[in-house]
Amino acid sequence: MTYDFTPLFRSAIGFDRLATMAGNVANAQALPSYPPYNIEKTGETNYVLTMALAGFRPEDVDVVQEDNTLVVRGSVSDNSRDREWLHRGIATRAFERRFVLADHTEIDRADLVNGLLSIAIRQLVPEAARPRRIPVRTEAMHTTEAKTVQAA
Repeated sequence: MTYDFTPLFRSAIGFDRLATMAGNVANAQALPSYPPYNIEKTGETNYVLTMALAGFRPEDVDVVQEDNTLVVRGSVSDNSRDREWLHRGIATRAFERRFVLADHTEIDRADLVNGLLSIAIRQLVPEAARPRRIPVRTEAMHTTEAKTVQAA
């Protein structure tokens, strides 16, 4: 499914990344749901992504931030050839999950404990993007400043 953002681009400047992000999100919805995960907001600008990775070791998992995309890949070497499985219900198949990150987002850390991969994500709001109050001046204030500048 594709979306036509032409009407938006007629009146907006600098939102061309919006189409790419919307397309990525639409494609991500079609992916399988393995491995299961949670996304939790832990503060105003802090998040934790938790993935259930039973049977994976830290060296089996790769966490990469590529521009505004978090990519989590996992692959366990198949050492089960010398085993006879009666039931194998724990999935350790290879996977790749992609998550679209907001602008100015960074990964703090990734920990794999008790089969749960926790990725701490923090959104940094640059000073230029923070709201700032603009003082409203009167004509009298402007005239006083002009006289001060002329006297100097």
